[in-house]
Amino acid sequence: MRQAGRIVAEVLAVLQQRVRPGINTAELDELAHQVITKNKAIPSFKGYRGFPASLCVSINEEVVHGLPSKKRYLEEGDIVSFDVGAIYQGYHGDAAVTLGVGEIAEVAKELLAVAAGALAAGIAQSRPGNRTGDISWAIQDYAESRGCSVVREYTGHGIGLQMHEDPQIPNYGQPKQGFLLKPGMTFALEPMVNQGDWQTRVLDDNWTVVTKDGKLSAHFEHTIAVTEGEPEILTSS
Repeated sequence: MRQAGRIVAEVLAVLQQRVRPGINTAELDELAHQVITKNKAIPSFKGYRGFPASLCVSINEEVVHGLPSKKRYLEEGDIVSFDVGAIYQGYHGDAAVTLGVGEIAEVAKELLAVAAGALAAGIAQSRPGNRTGDISWAIQDYAESRGCSVVREYTGHGIGLQMHEDPQIPNYGQPKQGFLLKPGMTFALEPMVNQGDWQTRVLDDNWTVVTKDGKLSAHFEHTIAVTEGEPEILTSS
């Protein structure tokens, strides 16, 4: 899983270098596919439940599962979320990041900072003796205390031999509830944080999830392992 995580981290690092106004999202998807396969890994997403690409590309009010397209170009001032997974020798890594395209508005910068901070808050609670609800509450409290909301329809999850395993880890909840955390457990934590309301809807392509109120959304994710001490981030660059 560490190796799968390193490959995912490499993909996101390469994408970050290539993000610029005028690039089309299909080109970024192809780039992600190349990085994964050159590392003798398999894209987790391509073909999963029929998804047609190796990379989810979600722009501005799009929350997750955005479809890459040769007809879609990044523009100055956009924020763009990349979500990617890789399978290495049967094991999965999964991570996401939201980036600004060129110069972005202050409100967008603030949203990205809150979403990244919410993920860090959840990771910090991933310790033996805590429960999944401690992670959920930390994410929710961090985001909501800063004037944002967390998406409720999509959750973090266990990960390992399958991309989605039990338990689900919502981005909202109550402390001291849920599964007891033990060393060796591996999770994909992924707060999706909205500028406005938490509610979402799915577009007619049956994949792209957008905020119901049309306001911005940011998505950050890491695959992590619970250890005897500090949680280990497996998808850190």
